Amino acid sequence: MSLFAIPRRLAMRGALNLAAALPLMLVLAACEGKVVDPRAQIGSNPYLPAPRAYIFPPMKIAIPQPWGAAIPIVPPGLRIVAVATNLNSPRSVFVLPNGDVLTVESGGPKAPINRPKDMIMGWIKSWDSSPNKAANRIVLLRDPGPDGRARIRTVFLDHLKSPFGIALVGSDLYVADTDAVMRYPYVEGATQITAPGVKLTDLPAGPINHHWTKSLVASADGTKLYVGIGSNSNITENGIEAERDRAMIWEIDRATGAHRPFATGLRNPNGLQFEPTTHQLWAVINERDEIGPDLVPDYLTSVRDGGFYGWPYSYYGQHLDPRVKPERPDLVAHAIVPDYALSSHVAPLGLVFNVGPGWPALYAGGAFVGEHGSWDRSPFNGYKVVFVPFAAGRPSGPARDVVTGFLTGDGHVHGRPVGLAMDKAGGLLIADDVGDTVWRLSPAP
Repeated sequence: MSLFAIPRRLAMRGALNLAAALPLMLVLAACEGKVVDPRAQIGSNPYLPAPRAYIFPPMKIAIPQPWGAAIPIVPPGLRIVAVATNLNSPRSVFVLPNGDVLTVESGGPKAPINRPKDMIMGWIKSWDSSPNKAANRIVLLRDPGPDGRARIRTVFLDHLKSPFGIALVGSDLYVADTDAVMRYPYVEGATQITAPGVKLTDLPAGPINHHWTKSLVASADGTKLYVGIGSNSNITENGIEAERDRAMIWEIDRATGAHRPFATGLRNPNGLQFEPTTHQLWAVINERDEIGPDLVPDYLTSVRDGGFYGWPYSYYGQHLDPRVKPERPDLVAHAIVPDYALSSHVAPLGLVFNVGPGWPALYAGGAFVGEHGSWDRSPFNGYKVVFVPFAAGRPSGPARDVVTGFLTGDGHVHGRPVGLAMDKAGGLLIADDVGDTVWRLSPAP
């Protein structure tokens, strides 16, 4: 039996409060033994160790510390500046045709507590978040000055419901709230939208709404919208009925709002993007927790129409998750192996293909991935932006660290990268939801 059963049992009996339980849990988490070098889990053939069993999983939290005078670290030949600071939990960024940058300030709805573990885990994870309360709105940034900072900043859309994804088709601006895709009229150059939104379609939400972020992208011809919808649990512990229409990517008809499952078995799909040479849909996926620091690798993958990717019954093809009963061998037999592993518990939330001019050859023609980092691994993994090289529309080599320095080295964190976008000048925009900053990475002058 895992030692993590001790604080959980005591908490269930009311004999141990959370403040007393936390030091014991963190000490035990530090004693969980060796972990795999993350480099062994990057690429098309990741090393997959045997799963571990836990009653209460190890947890390691990086405590936020302001950036102060510090900035992220980037390789020689690149430059990073702050476009905007003191935001309210910026989660994603979207660039309009005229160059304006929409920044989504968002936080998830309060989750219900169904088990003692939910209470303890939710309390601990809340430590690693922005000190500013999420505003649940969209802020417009315009006119960068000589220092890179936006000189115009307005509230573009307000009173939203945990928004995340944005798409623009013609003069229709779509926002994926946590519970619906909404349409708003957009006029180029506007600094605010006051018109009420029109609902295109409801999205799965409800009282649990475990993975609340809803990534959004439009097809090239504008007839379809694609929405990433995460699972309502780690591995169906809230019951299979709670997973109806979840852990999948929806294809939505933009004219009618009708939807269908485009791809399924995706625990938490984010960063939906079309690869620019093949026009294939890609996404980054947050895989399952609580079976060890080296399982399961999060991944970057092309998304096939009608494809099944394993969750919850298996991972990386036919590797069964022993916790999920009853088994579904009929589904597992057809589970697709992801294209590219990013290593375990990096929590990728942002993806964008580099189509900007002037970048060094090392960073041309591939994908940037924003790795938010996770509570479910010690030592930490993720908390950075990496670049995955592509050739002929496919990953073609090991991922390279591009933006680091979010972790301080002493158990603190200045920021955590989330959504990514390429701006009109070809720079990479990075939403940092703990540092409350939008950063811009570009080739050095």
